[in-house]
Amino acid sequence: MLKPKILILHASGINRDHEAAWACQLAGGLPEIVHINQLRGAARTHRLADYQMLVVAGGFSYGDALGAGRRLALDLTLDLSDDLALFIEKGQPILGICNGFQALIKANLLQWQKSANERTATLTHNERGHFECRWVTLLPNPNSPCIFTRNLAEPIYCPVAHGEGRFVSTADVLDNQIALRYINEDGSAAEESYPVNPNGSAKDIAGICNASGTIFGLMPHPEDHIVDWQHPRWTRGERGRLGLQLFENGIRYAASL
Repeated sequence: MLKPKILILHASGINRDHEAAWACQLAGGLPEIVHINQLRGAARTHRLADYQMLVVAGGFSYGDALGAGRRLALDLTLDLSDDLALFIEKGQPILGICNGFQALIKANLLQWQKSANERTATLTHNERGHFECRWVTLLPNPNSPCIFTRNLAEPIYCPVAHGEGRFVSTADVLDNQIALRYINEDGSAAEESYPVNPNGSAKDIAGICNASGTIFGLMPHPEDHIVDWQHPRWTRGERGRLGLQLFENGIRYAASL
């Protein structure tokens, strides 16, 4: 089976693209970091159609001008809309991490509202009003169609690093579209308690997917725990619950198309 080509999107302010590329490489893909300017305009040098998976990595795209992820969302909806529509129509997987998740949801790629002017969900300022940087435990939802969390038998342990990660919605969130939830380390429900749920997201939502499960966004950073020695207590013998399995699932699915 040929290794799928993974486009790691870069724009000014994105700073987690190299970590995302390494995760995709370890997971069996062929990642390439591509600046958004290389994908648009008459002089573009790359085409989204030449890749089998898209990763929108984390960071502070465009310095979070206009709000976290909003400026990047405009790029996606204005400059890349036709290419993205075809990519999505083919069922090719898209992963948005942290700022990438913010961009996906504000570009309406997760289909939480009928139009760009009718937003029913967003990611807003953390409930405690400050930046959160801590490790969290995530429980995959076995009933979700999300191809990235498919058949995951154990929680994932990885860090968050964001100031605007609280998921809120004015519409009912379908339980099966919740792909990951924040939980206590012992596996019990967080019940929206801090700091287990670091941002106050409704229903302890850490990641959601679209109805088909091929587009997935999450606030935590699974690319920061893809090998055992990245565990904060690795020297004490603790390991496992890697975020790498999310990338492996996505790449395996991309390779099957």
